[in-house]
Amino acid sequence: MDIPQGELSDVVKRLNRIQGQIGGIVRMIEEGRDCAAVVTQLAAASKALHKAGFAVVGTGMRYCSANSAPEDRDVDLAQLEKLLLSLA
Repeated sequence: MDIPQGELSDVVKRLNRIQGQIGGIVRMIEEGRDCAAVVTQLAAASKALHKAGFAVVGTGMRYCSANSAPEDRDVDLAQLEKLLLSLA
């Protein structure tokens, strides 16, 4: 499923925030911060990555269904299912 870059601008913003969050986690570890605080931040980053993945799949589904004629829709349901399960 090919999605135009503009359709994923919100996902890119989300990933940039996650990237900053990961940098913060690295600093926490390097500074010897509390283990519980580090794990809490890791869990939050992990959840944010999962949401980004679901957003990519959801955007792809919306884009494919809205921007093609019904007879031209070539949505591989098995591929979508595999993508969704890989995020679970």
